[in-house]
This record gives sequence, structure tokens and C-alpha cells, in this order.
Amino acid sequence: MEVEKNMTSFLNLNVQIDRFDGTNFTRWMGKLFFLLTLPKIAYVLDPKLEPLSEPKEDDFDELKAARKKREDDEVMCRGHILNTLSVRLYDLYNSMESPMEIWNALEYKYKTENECTDKFLILKYFEFVMVDTKFVLDQIHELQVIVTKLRELRVKIYESFQVGAVIAKLPQSWNGYRKKLLHRRDDTNLEELQKHLRIEEETKSRDPKGKIIDSSKVKVVKTSKFFKNFKVNNDKKFKKPSNG
Repeated sequence: MEVEKNMTSFLNLNVQIDRFDGTNFTRWMGKLFFLLTLPKIAYVLDPKLEPLSEPKEDDFDELKAARKKREDDEVMCRGHILNTLSVRLYDLYNSMESPMEIWNALEYKYKTENECTDKFLILKYFEFVMVDTKFVLDQIHELQVIVTKLRELRVKIYESFQVGAVIAKLPQSWNGYRKKLLHRRDDTNLEELQKHLRIEEETKSRDPKGKIIDSSKVKVVKTSKFFKNFKVNNDKKFKKPSNG
């Protein structure tokens, strides 16, 4: 009865958790562990948890009650873990009786894969290069998405390092402004850096008269002028001399 009551309370919690399908293991594990702490059953997943002794006829009532609670908590914990798995993974791990056995099996399989993901994302972060054909702030956003994914995998990148990385990864056309940023004596956080870059990018996108230049039309304008000049020169070259 107590198990059913706790299960109902757990399912009625206003907390959303996606079914684990093999991706984002660390995020799923963290969310599920938090949910298991609410009904106070996460302790059964503690690898240092001492096993209870085998039941005996002369056991004290306190020991019998403790054993019954442990058994009920393990049943409920196992049910919660299986309930948050995809159908494919549920069928795969349903044969395991112990919640600890299921937890360890999932961690062994998917944490190893996450370590490979960690290395891939770290490499992707270091190899990320900004180009002149895209807006700088859009590229900074792409870089921050990688940082967010690394944070979910418990790879911490300090903000001062992120600031330095953004400055180092600016496109070649920003070399002059990069030197200016590097010679600043005051510490700049990521938000302030993006404000400075936004202002500089807007400045770069204006012509001397203060009008916004549409970069997509620059080549078209230049091409039009070329053909116009070509036509004028050829008209002069092939113009028939007058008989007068």
C-alpha cells in the first residue's frame, strides 16, 4: 500500500523528464536522480550502501521494518527507472531485478559513450573558426551552444577562457579590433564582449555616409558598373566616324 502511495505521489509531481532513448545520458541520469531523492529512495543506488542481513526468526521488529522498507524502496526505484526508459531499452533491462544492477548497466554502457562525446565536443570547440561570411554574433552563439552541451556533460569552461577563445577565433578582417581587445586592461565578461562586438559589427556594416550596406548587393553593383563601363568604352571604340 505504501509503495503504491509513493508511486502515485511520484507520478503526480510537476516535473517533466523525457524517456531515455540512448542519448543525453548525463542529463537524463541527473534529472532522474533528483526525482528519486524527492520520495527519498535514491539511497538504494548508493554503491556504499550496506546490504541487510538475511532474515531470521528472532529478528527485532526494527530490523524487520528496515528490511521491508528497503525492499519496498528498491521495488519503487526499479519501477521509476524502467518507467523513464524508451520501449526498446525497457525491454532490454526489464529482466534485471535490482535497481542498482539496471543503474550500473546503463551507466557502464552510456557513460563510456559520453566520454567519446566529450572528446568530440572539446575538439569541435577548439577547432571552431569564425569566418567573414557570417555575422560574428551568430557564430558566437554557435560556439556557446557547444559550451552548453559540454556543461551538460559536466565539462566546465570558465568564462574568462570563453572570452579569450572568442577573441582568438575572430575572423581575419577583425585583426585590428582583436589587438585592441587584447590590449584592454580591464576584465571583460562574455556579455560585455558581445556588446562591444555588436557595436563594432554595426559600424563595419555602414558606409562613410552612415547608410547600411547590403553586402548581398555589393557584387551586383560592382558587376553592373563593370558592364556599364565596358559598354561605354566599346561604343566609343566601334563608333563610325561621321562623313561630315
